[in-house]
Amino acid sequence: MSVQSDKWIIKMAKQHNMITPFEDKQIRDGKISFGVSSYGYDARVSNEFKIFTNVNSEIVDPKNFKPSNFVTKESSECIIPPNSFVLARTIEYFKIPKDVLVICLGKSTYARCGIIVNVTPLEPGWEGHVTLEFSNTTPLPAKIYANEGVAQFIFLKGNESPGVSYADRNGKYMGQKGVTLPKI
Repeated sequence: MSVQSDKWIIKMAKQHNMITPFEDKQIRDGKISFGVSSYGYDARVSNEFKIFTNVNSEIVDPKNFKPSNFVTKESSECIIPPNSFVLARTIEYFKIPKDVLVICLGKSTYARCGIIVNVTPLEPGWEGHVTLEFSNTTPLPAKIYANEGVAQFIFLKGNESPGVSYADRNGKYMGQKGVTLPKI
């Protein structure tokens, strides 16, 4: 596997709509940066947030997940309570080629504030808005800014296409839009 450069990312975004909307350079201007970088793409978080709440004293069960575990908020920023968790999504819609695996890493600006971003790999052939998982590891409230960079996606090209892609097996998160909760 090889890591793909900015040239490859720009070509794939423009010719194959791999990332929509797409910025072909780093955008800063007083914001947490987003857009193409040397070997990745810094995606933005949308203004839709699902904040964990304990109001209903529910158990978090991935096999029987209840939407009442969250409070939904649309805003230009989101405050994550201390030692808590928020789901959000990227502004960008991704269409991953069948011979590419994508790994996501949080941006250092947030990591240095104790905010951890987790995203499972984007599999070959998958497409959709990426659901982002934010953990506030601090004892203080923490802020996330909508429409600004939150995570870098790194594109790894395989030596060949897999026998069965995510699209081929009709993966349960294929084509997701909005913040998508756990499914079985």
